[in-house]
Amino acid sequence: MSKNPTTIPRRQLGRQLRELRQAVGLSLADAARLIERGTGTLQRLEKGENPRIRQLDIEALCKLYSVPDERLHQLKALAAQADRRSRPVDESHWWTRYEDLIPAEFETYMSLEMAAERMITYQPDTVPGIVQTADYARALNRVFFSSDTAMELEQRVQVRMQRQTAITRRLSPLEVDLLIDEAALRRIAGSGKIMASQLRRLADTPSNVTVRVVPFGGGFPLGGHIGPFVILDFPVDTATDEPVEPSTVYVESYGSRIYYDSDVDVARYRDAYARIGRIALNEADTKHLLRCAAKEFDA
Repeated sequence: MSKNPTTIPRRQLGRQLRELRQAVGLSLADAARLIERGTGTLQRLEKGENPRIRQLDIEALCKLYSVPDERLHQLKALAAQADRRSRPVDESHWWTRYEDLIPAEFETYMSLEMAAERMITYQPDTVPGIVQTADYARALNRVFFSSDTAMELEQRVQVRMQRQTAITRRLSPLEVDLLIDEAALRRIAGSGKIMASQLRRLADTPSNVTVRVVPFGGGFPLGGHIGPFVILDFPVDTATDEPVEPSTVYVESYGSRIYYDSDVDVARYRDAYARIGRIALNEADTKHLLRCAAKEFDA
């Protein structure tokens, strides 16, 4: 069944509650019985399907799972956001220590990214953050966040680098299928030396990261300009044989971030990705182009 983008906060809350329950070794039925709620009710809460969320249920579950007060407050805040169909403002993950620098809606994206099994992304003008070098990220941030202090800028780079652990983690690393426009290879961020290093990084990504370049000569596969987008796919729950969360499209533009998880929208972006991919270079030719471009920047 198709879902509205506003289900995302409920899904985030549900996933965190499910992880807390599993961490203490309780079955769905036992947890529901102990808080005097129906198994179906708790299952819908964990799957993000309850349009109305009771704070009393969150408090009871957190007490049952021995959740610290700080985490309880964060989950209650997330529940309040989900209940009024907004976006969550708090996530109890590593990035919370950078909360003054990270917009709440991007915290949502990072939580989705860390939980995803596969990322499909298209970038027309910059190298995506998941594969940026620290120097490349620093050069972009220095311009975009020009009013930041040196410490704040460095913290932003740390966030970018920490995100990349999703592709290097030992267990179930994130699979990335990246289409990047040739323009991103030619537009200088910082200096030629920085660009040369960045392009070599793209040419030497680990086996779970596939990079293909969309060359200038390919024209316009969609008949016009299309901005960057990400499609996130999630692992299957072995108990239900269904993805733990529905596939989600993330679209970012200057000053705005939009999420889609309806079947129609996800299919539309998959089709766009497939059409762009048909004119992209293969992996071998992409690596050759990246290394040649890197040498040009070294010259």
